[in-house]
Amino acid sequence: MSIVSADIEPLTFVFEDDGLVPNNPLPLLVYKGVVYLANDHPEKTIEALFGGNGWGAMWRNGVYDYVHYHATVHEALGVARGRARVRFGGHSGKELEITPGDVAILPAGTGHQCVFASPDFCVVGAYPPGPPMQITRPTPENHARALKTIPEVKLPKTDPVQGEDGPLVRLWKRGTR
Repeated sequence: MSIVSADIEPLTFVFEDDGLVPNNPLPLLVYKGVVYLANDHPEKTIEALFGGNGWGAMWRNGVYDYVHYHATVHEALGVARGRARVRFGGHSGKELEITPGDVAILPAGTGHQCVFASPDFCVVGAYPPGPPMQITRPTPENHARALKTIPEVKLPKTDPVQGEDGPLVRLWKRGTR
């Protein structure tokens, strides 16, 4: 039995550059309830899924409670436990409730901030092959640098949830920049 519901298409959201958070013309992808976590080790289940699809440099934690983004790498967040309300897209972005089995895939530059989390909230973060993740806060100087680095971030070869043929590969096209 697969740990992924293959017929679930991700929700897509595109956020405009707000002058401090650059965001990205590529869409934020949010899979709702895509990973089956009916076991005692949901973190390991998500790690195996991401790793099997070529995404690594994983960690377990929550989402920071301040606005930040990553200007050198794309990021996948798989919810293992609890629930949270996360604002994606910076201060004027969109708040989404994320719960176990959900996966959010953020293109480089996408602002995010946890505005509420249950005490047991835990996500697994992962990145496609490439440079290490760096936390970037929204300042005019960081924004100017990010506008140069974000277009250089390579597109992932795989979707962290559905692999080589997953929606990310189809939805993230360099031509949309």
